[in-house]
This record gives sequence, structure tokens and C-alpha cells, in this order.
Amino acid sequence: MITSGQMRELEKRALAKDISLSELIERAGQKVFKAISERFDLAHKHIVFFCGVGNNGGDGLVAARYFCSHYPVLVLLFGDKDKISDEAWENYEKIKKQVNVLNITSAEELSKFHFQPHLQLVLVDALIGLGIKGPLHEPFPAAIDFYNYLSGIKVSVDVPSGIHPDTGEVLEKCCDFDWVVTFHDLKPGLEKFVEKTQVVDIGLGRK
Repeated sequence: MITSGQMRELEKRALAKDISLSELIERAGQKVFKAISERFDLAHKHIVFFCGVGNNGGDGLVAARYFCSHYPVLVLLFGDKDKISDEAWENYEKIKKQVNVLNITSAEELSKFHFQPHLQLVLVDALIGLGIKGPLHEPFPAAIDFYNYLSGIKVSVDVPSGIHPDTGEVLEKCCDFDWVVTFHDLKPGLEKFVEKTQVVDIGLGRK
């Protein structure tokens, strides 16, 4: 297993070896696409990404770019675009002409959004991941509530949003999930969900 702190150390080592954070995010998103495509029957499905403005959201944006060549894709980008990480912004710029990306900054904005009831959805949680740091602030509680309200296949990227990666503690609320695609190694907070978790290699090397 690997803690969030150890993951950050491995990322630093990778950066020191001239593997860019952008490259790691690209690998992560590609592996998410591959894992979901291989595990689930996606025929006639619409793929909906719930992305935050950090690097977990960047992973989701990369995965969305791979999916959009094969399936209908929608991206809901939660949070202030002015606070988006450089790597997430880079991938937002790449995808915005290919996929409908809706930026949602408040619970009120989200309350006006509805899906047609006949759609078969695959819902991908790339809201927070390892980046959780205490109390959730809007629009993230509303995003999690809406995500959990919807019906469909539910997959979380790295760690289900709202679950502490090192302890497994639910901080207020968390995204429901059928499957988790986590990077490099199992996180301690996912140990009790090991049967629902797939570990994928993104080339970080050893701890």
C-alpha cells in the first residue's frame, strides 16, 4: 500500500527524472479510459465526468478526451476556473472544442441541470481524489449529492471523492462507487474496498 504522502514523494522523484506532471496525468487518464472500457459494457452509454479543478480533475479531463472518440461525453467542471491547476487547464484547453464542458460554481447552478431520464449513464468521479483537505466547500457537496442521486455505473478516479485516502474516513459525504481505478498501489483508505478497486501503473517506479 502507499499513503498520499508517499505518492507525492514518488511524483517529486519522477519530476526530478524529467517526467513531467503533465505526462503523469496523461498516463493516468489513459489508464482510466482503458480500465473502464475493459471492465464495463459501454454500448449505448453516455459518459459523464464530474471533474474538479485540481489534478484529479485533470486525470478526468484526459480520460474524457480518450472516451470522446468512441462515446457521447459530457464534462461537468466544478469550481472556479481561475483556481484550476496548470495541468488541469492544459487538458481543459485540449478538450473544450471536442466535448461539451459545463463549468459549475454553485449549488444553485447545478440545481438547474437535469439529465433526460432514458439515458444510460457511466458516471466518473474525478472531483477531489488525493487532494482532500478538510471540510468540503460548495459546489463540491452539491456535486457529490447530485452524483449519488443519478443512476448509472459509477467509477471513481484514484480515491472516491470525500474519502480520506490514508484513513478511509468519510469527510462529511462521499461519492458512491461501483469501481475505483487507483494509481500505482492501493491506498490505505481503500483497503476495505479492495474487491472494488483496480490498481494501474502510471510509471512512478518503486517507493
